This record gives sequence, C-alpha cells and structure tokens, in this order.
Amino acid sequence: VLFLAYFAMQVIYARRKYRISPPETTGHPEFERTFRAQANCSEYFPIFISLLWVAGIFFHQGVTAACGLLYLYTRLKYFQGYAVAAQGRLGPLYASAWLLWVLLGLALAGLLAHFLWP
Repeated sequence: VLFLAYFAMQVIYARRKYRISPPETTGHPEFERTFRAQANCSEYFPIFISLLWVAGIFFHQGVTAACGLLYLYTRLKYFQGYAVAAQGRLGPLYASAWLLWVLLGLALAGLLAHFLWP
C-alpha cells in the first residue's frame, strides 16, 4: 500500500510540475509516463496480493515473502525507469512478470500439496 501511495504522490507532483489538472491524463511526456507507470502498477497490484496471499498460506511464508520483496523492488525500478523513459521500464517489467509467474507456481504447488497430499 505504501508503494501505491508513493506512486500516486508522484503523479500529483507531476501534475503540479506540468500544470495538468485532473481529470486530464495527457500533456507533458514526463507526466504521461509517470501517470501510465502508476496506472500499470495499480492494475497489477491485486494479482500480486492474491498470489502472495495464497502462496504464503499454502506454500512457505519465507520463500513467498522473499519473492514479494523482490517483486516490490522490481515494480519500484519499473516505475522509476518508466518515469524517465519508456524503454527504462522493460527490464524491471520482465523481472516483475517473471516473479508473478514464480508466485503463481508457488501458490499452485502449495494448493496441490495441501489438497491432494494431506
């Protein structure tokens, strides 16, 4: 939640810096990149939280927590890279997508182990 609040504050600062009033979402390219980075991170957050929750309960809390921290770090780098240049988002985007797949795998493994092999 703190990450989402940080991202939202960056959009507010960019709006003030470039004098773009809500509900406008276009204007200076730096504002548009910051706005899109914030929106993209917000769109993926429910998926991340759901996978983190299920993997933490049914697989292993420590491994899941480590993946969760790495995911948050990659999303922060994604946001910072995207705000500077659109190409700056690609490396962290691929890393965060890979971590979501890992969390999905952990969640599925934990669910299968819990329900099929009691």
